[in-house]
This record gives sequence, C-alpha cells and structure tokens, in this order.
Amino acid sequence: MSLSCVEIAERLKGLREMMEITPEEMAEVTHMTVDQYLEYETGKKDFSVTMLYNCAQRFGVDVTEIMVGSAPRLSSYSLVRAGEGEKVERRHNFSYEHLAMNFKDRIAEPFLVHAPYIPGSEERPIALSVHKGQEMDYILSGELTCSVDGHITVLHEGDTLYYDSSQPHGMIATGGKECVFLAIVLKA
Repeated sequence: MSLSCVEIAERLKGLREMMEITPEEMAEVTHMTVDQYLEYETGKKDFSVTMLYNCAQRFGVDVTEIMVGSAPRLSSYSLVRAGEGEKVERRHNFSYEHLAMNFKDRIAEPFLVHAPYIPGSEERPIALSVHKGQEMDYILSGELTCSVDGHITVLHEGDTLYYDSSQPHGMIATGGKECVFLAIVLKA
C-alpha cells in the first residue's frame, strides 16, 4: 500500500468526520456497503478516481483536496508539461495523470489514462462504475472495449466515446496491448 493511499484515506476520514457525515451516507454516495467504504478510510484499499470524485462532490470540495491535500489556486490558466500531471495509480491497474490539478473551479477533470492489457480480461465481466456528470474518452493509441449502460463497443485510435456517466460504465484494454486515452469528466 503506498503512503499516498494512506494519506488519501486520512483526508477522506477527516473530511467526513469534520462535516459530521455518517459512514452509511458515504457508502450510499459511493455505491458500496458500509464495510467496503470503511476499508477505504483505513487505507486498506486503493481508490478509484470515480470513488474519490463521488466523495469530493458530497463534501463540496475539489477532488484535488482529497488527492493531494491542498486546493487548486490557479484561475487564469494552468500549464502541465508532458509527464508532469498529478499521478494516480488506481482502478484495475489503470494509471491516471490529472492534467489540470492546479486550476481552481474546474468544470471538467481531464486525465491522461494508461490502461494495461491484461490477458484474459476479455473473458470476464467489465467492472462498472457510476458518477454524476458526463464523460468523454478519446483514444490516443491501442484499443479499448467499453461498456456503457449495457452497450459494448470497441474503440480504436482516434475514436471518441461521449456518455452520461451516471449510467454504469467501464472499460478494458483489448487487442493485446496497452491503451492510452484522454478521459474528460464533466461535472453535473
């Protein structure tokens, strides 16, 4: 377990307790049982970006505050050089690089995502998540099989998928190699 996971867990628990929100309410917000939610607060489980996003919305804070412990401060523009975005290694081995962590009052959460190809994943159900808002995924390289509200589609380099992210959705890299894509989560 990485130290950052423990730090995120401490911030999550601290915010919940400070705002006097019950674990039961947070479990409902994050679409899990109370025991599952409390495992996250102890740092025993890696966080998905979706889970953190749902928590941030309930707490009324920027997801940056939960992830790194400080609020974004830039309001005119934010420049993120190649490879210098805030890294989040979570959700089924996906690696996320946040591309606008320092810009305050964002209306979107842009991520560069690396989805590893995992042999045999095509034979298993795709793990699904939900969160408020909309999402756009643009494929930079590789192949991504996506499930949105029960519809399965395969995306290739240059393809774009835009959807209501309150519908169950998930994705896996297919085609025998890693898929790299730009994911833009738009707030509701």
